[in-house]
Amino acid sequence: MAASLAGPLLAARASARFEITRSPAEWRRLLGPHRYAVLREGSTERPRSSPLDQERRRGTYVCAGCRLPLFASTSKFESGTGWPSFFRALPNAVGTRTDTTLGMRRTEALCRRCGGHLGHLFRDGPQPTGLRYCTNGLALRFMPA
Repeated sequence: MAASLAGPLLAARASARFEITRSPAEWRRLLGPHRYAVLREGSTERPRSSPLDQERRRGTYVCAGCRLPLFASTSKFESGTGWPSFFRALPNAVGTRTDTTLGMRRTEALCRRCGGHLGHLFRDGPQPTGLRYCTNGLALRFMPA
């Protein structure tokens, strides 16, 4: 169901095929330990730890793993959660899959091109979509307009 709202449903990361693939060692070298933990292992950064949560300039948020444009700054909003939040992803940018870790059933948001873990998708966001992409700042890089 979330796939119809967020993009193509992606299979489990281990079995999925993405346009950009690297070995774990290559990803570690390219991303560093903190980004690797978030993007490749599904970790979550501490709330309010990312400067991108307070970013207000116009621009585009891209995947920190492969530089695919994911979110326009015009879809960013203050959710009060302590993580950068967006009500809409760019077309063909974000995929989803069911995440049952931590004993919960959630919708995980992934970079469509490299499969990097971005965060989770919730249905408690503002209109016009009602969606909230709760995103780890470490999964993103900001490109000012």
